Amino acid sequence: MHRRTLTPLVILAAMMAVWLLVAVSASAQAQSVAAKPAAIDKTWTPPKTPDGAPDLQGVWTNQTNVPLERPPALGAKEIYTAEEVAANQKAAAEAGARRVETGETGVHYDVAQFLLDRTHSTTGVSERTSIIVGPEGRVPRVLPEAQKRQADRQAANRGHQWDGPENRALGERCIVWPNEGPPMLPEGYNSNLQILQGPGYVAIEQEMIHDVRIIPTDGRPHAPANVRSYLGDARGHWEGNTLVVETTNFNNRGAFRGSSENLQVVERFTRSNEDTILYQFTVSDPSTWEKPWSGELPITKIGGQLYEYACQEGNYGLPNILSGARATEAKEAKAAAEGAAKN
Repeated sequence: MHRRTLTPLVILAAMMAVWLLVAVSASAQAQSVAAKPAAIDKTWTPPKTPDGAPDLQGVWTNQTNVPLERPPALGAKEIYTAEEVAANQKAAAEAGARRVETGETGVHYDVAQFLLDRTHSTTGVSERTSIIVGPEGRVPRVLPEAQKRQADRQAANRGHQWDGPENRALGERCIVWPNEGPPMLPEGYNSNLQILQGPGYVAIEQEMIHDVRIIPTDGRPHAPANVRSYLGDARGHWEGNTLVVETTNFNNRGAFRGSSENLQVVERFTRSNEDTILYQFTVSDPSTWEKPWSGELPITKIGGQLYEYACQEGNYGLPNILSGARATEAKEAKAAAEGAAKN
C-alpha cells in the first residue's frame, strides 16, 4: 500500500487556496447582489476621457434578472410594475437559495462552490420582461435555409464527433463562447467585462474566455469582405454620448444562434448614470431570420477586477474526451479481432 504524505509545497498550495477562497468571498459579498433598475438620469452629465469622448471605462457586469425571450404567458407585456419587479427578485433569490442548499444547480458542476452563482454576483435589474424588445419579445422565425444549414452541419459531423478537437464545439475548445457575441449576452456566471479607451479606440475584454474586442472609432472603413473572424470586424463612432458599433465580416463557423456569415450587429452603449450603461443591439441576418430583432439590457458597474479565465490551460475535459474515444475504439477493435479469430 502506498502512503500519501503532504509535502510543504502541497500544504502551501492548500493554504493559498483557502486564502483565495476567503478573499474572493469577501470581494463578492462586498458587491450588492442586485443593483437598482436601469434608468437614464437626464440631469447627469457623463464624464469625458482626456480626448473628449464619453467615458465608458471600468469593470462591469451584464448579468441581469431579465431572460432573453419573454415567457409566452406574458403575451405582449414588455414592462413589469415596480411591485412585480420586487416580487420577481424575491422569488428568484429564494429559488437560488434552494438550489444552492439542495445542490440542484442544473449544470455539470456546482458553480456555487466556486462563488460563481448569482447570489455572489451583482445583477443589473430591469423592469423589462425580456431582453428582446417589441411585442413578440422572442427571436423571430428561423428560415428554412438556415434550418437546413444547421441540419447539414450536424449530419456532416455525425459519426465523426470524436475524431479530433476540430470536431468539438468552439466553447469546448476554448476558442470562443456564444455569449461573447456580438451581441454580448449574459452567460450566467463570469458575466463580467472591462472597457478601456484611448484616442480612436475602445477595447472591451470579457472575462469568459478573456477575448478582447478592439473597436476603432477613427472613421476607418471595414476590412475587405474576404477578411472574416469569429467576432467579426467592428467599427465604432460616437452619436452624442452614445457609442455606436457596427460589426460585420463574421465567418461561418461562429454561428451565433445558427447565424451565417451575413450576420450584422449594431450595438449602442449609452452611459445612463454613474453605475449603468444602457446596452442596446439589433441583429440582422437575411439568411437566418425572417426579420431583424433587437434587445436591450443594463450593464452594471462592479468593484474589483477581472480574473484570468485560464480555459485552455485547465481544459482537461477535451483530452479526456478524445482519449476516452480512442480507448473505446481500441477496445472495439480488439473485440472485433478476437471475434474474427474465433470464427
